[in-house]
Amino acid sequence: MSNRLLSWGLLAGFAVLIGIVAGLVVLRPASVQIQSGTLLQQARPIADFSLNGSDGKPFTKADLAGHWSVIYVGYTHCPDVCPTTLAQLKAVEKGLGEDAGKIRFIFLSIDPERDTPEALGQYTHYFSPDFLAVTGPNAQLDVLGANLGFVYAKVPGATPQSYLMDHSSALILINPRAGLAGYLTPPFKTDALVSDLKQLVEKSW
Repeated sequence: MSNRLLSWGLLAGFAVLIGIVAGLVVLRPASVQIQSGTLLQQARPIADFSLNGSDGKPFTKADLAGHWSVIYVGYTHCPDVCPTTLAQLKAVEKGLGEDAGKIRFIFLSIDPERDTPEALGQYTHYFSPDFLAVTGPNAQLDVLGANLGFVYAKVPGATPQSYLMDHSSALILINPRAGLAGYLTPPFKTDALVSDLKQLVEKSW
């Protein structure tokens, strides 16, 4: 399969997921409205999963409870979008001030073949020592992708180890009850992201 066909297939899959999300979303009359994406009318439950943290410990659904989480899907060999987005999230973390401690930023690698826990930790902590990094077997990633609404695909390179990974670019919002709450979608603006996340933290939604 050509790289172009893989990219089109990825885009088509993401379009289907966006359509599903759109069917679950309405204009909320509630006090929380965000600029950077979409909140679901009702948070969607997430099935249990088991991933590996960069600290060598298991990372499960229980680790998402008790705080807001922002998940970014990517991989350490990403040439452009991933480091750019993580650098922007670092600026968002700084802009949140005291509220930063109430939100977890999680880098979810969809490249377990190359992204060992050690490599993930080194890469992610370059941007912020407080960012978390996790990955897991493709079977677990596929199930989690179906739950959270992200897709990914390997794009072969010139050598077996020079492949790229196409992946969804939206940030995934998880509420303190470990439910899927919505998506923050590019193009990202740091000030808007900070404002939106402050709202979510400060208001009981």
